[in-house]
Amino acid sequence: MIPFVDLHAQYLSIKSDIDKAIESCIAESNFIKGKAVSDFEIAFADWLGVRYCLGCGNGTDALEIIMRSLNIGAGDEVLVPALSWISTAEAVNNIGAEPVFVDIRHDTYTIDPEKIENKITARTKAIIPVHLYGFPADMDEITMISEKHKIHIIEDCAQAHGAEYHGKKAGTFGIASIFSFFPSKNLGAYGDGGAIITNDQKLYEIALKISNHGQLKTKHEHIVIGRNSRLDSLQASILNAKLGYLDKWNSQRKKIADHYIKRLTVNEEFCLPLIQPDIKHVFHLFVIRCKRRDDMIKLLNEKSISWAVHYPHPLPFLEAYKYKKHLPAEFPVSCQVTREIISLPIYPELTESQVDLICDQILENY
Repeated sequence: MIPFVDLHAQYLSIKSDIDKAIESCIAESNFIKGKAVSDFEIAFADWLGVRYCLGCGNGTDALEIIMRSLNIGAGDEVLVPALSWISTAEAVNNIGAEPVFVDIRHDTYTIDPEKIENKITARTKAIIPVHLYGFPADMDEITMISEKHKIHIIEDCAQAHGAEYHGKKAGTFGIASIFSFFPSKNLGAYGDGGAIITNDQKLYEIALKISNHGQLKTKHEHIVIGRNSRLDSLQASILNAKLGYLDKWNSQRKKIADHYIKRLTVNEEFCLPLIQPDIKHVFHLFVIRCKRRDDMIKLLNEKSISWAVHYPHPLPFLEAYKYKKHLPAEFPVSCQVTREIISLPIYPELTESQVDLICDQILENY
């Protein structure tokens, strides 16, 4: 069996660093807002080249807190791509606003700038571009649209740790961005975790209060109605240990992706990930498209090769969004793509021989 991701192999590769980080956290025994949290927030902000990083319970919380900090709520609309994990849209609903779905590009699977403006109304307050699978959205075009219509950009970087668009890191374009540290992410904790990234001091201070029961610095002084969403010290200590390896791991993901592409390009039936010289794709996922996906799934199962589909349904057609009564003709690209996409194993510890084995089986039997 070739696993889809092998987190134990990653642990073994940096075991001494992880064990030391955990032991240090336990020795300090300050598991909420301990030193590891502030250390990570400073280090991650420096790595991104921004002023502020605020650790949160998870990436979904981070989206909700940013929107609350921007006074987005009931009666407002937020544009989101039709293809993403549900958190992107769910967070909008959870703060009382309404997600407005926009179709995607067929080659990058990110929100299509050409389809954004006709979705903007007087109630539109923000747009959430998702850097899906590790490929950045078209931030030049999205930035121009946001400035023209005076709406906020909130980047969803849950799958894009280290991705770059024209030399600038994903997460540094909008008024704020979020990262998820779910265990399988390029930078993952050993449980849930997330972060808010911003250069805006006012937004940071409001988000800090909201995430900590409405408190800013002094305990029991609750300035606003907040919530409990904090990155715990144990997860922060693990993220601190891993952050120094992230660039190396991303380079290894790119090397693996390049090998996949080199091997699979001989079959013209496959639509392989787009590679652009001015875009840094960090390959959180390696996603291909094939017309006969059921045949591909059967083959991979027979050969004990793990796979996944990210994601099987466009967001507008999930049960949760049936109330919006969308039609497939409104999102033709998302509907086509979700019938064809399949994710193959990719993680830094995957060996070239394993990639060759996967490719051999596909090319010989598909």
